[in-house]
Amino acid sequence: MKLVLSLACEDARQRPDGRLDFVGVFDELQAPGFPAAQDRMTVVFIMEWAPEQRGRHEFRADLVDSEQRKVLTIEGHTDVAPEGGRPRTQLLMPLERVIFPHEGEYRFVLTVGDATVPAFSLFVSEAAESGSP
Repeated sequence: MKLVLSLACEDARQRPDGRLDFVGVFDELQAPGFPAAQDRMTVVFIMEWAPEQRGRHEFRADLVDSEQRKVLTIEGHTDVAPEGGRPRTQLLMPLERVIFPHEGEYRFVLTVGDATVPAFSLFVSEAAESGSP
């Protein structure tokens, strides 16, 4: 498995022709304080598979902080078609109320079978106070 693309955005949609539309791609969030909650976000993982990897694959995507502590885990499976074109999986997963316990860097880590690959990272910081003299 090869992770071709991973990102966070406000929304993602697949068109009838197979193309993907991403709205509001981001890699940084600001919060008024911690713990912080992101009300809604979508995570995207696009994976390519070798021809011999067709079939069902269990996966797990862990959101971890800089100390490798898990903040969120997404588990599921994907079915890689036995025939046809290029074997690939497009995962678009809307999430709600994602909690970031503290300021800092967070990263998604994708695990499929015995393979673990780093995906995208997010930096979450405290927003500067507005209206300061």
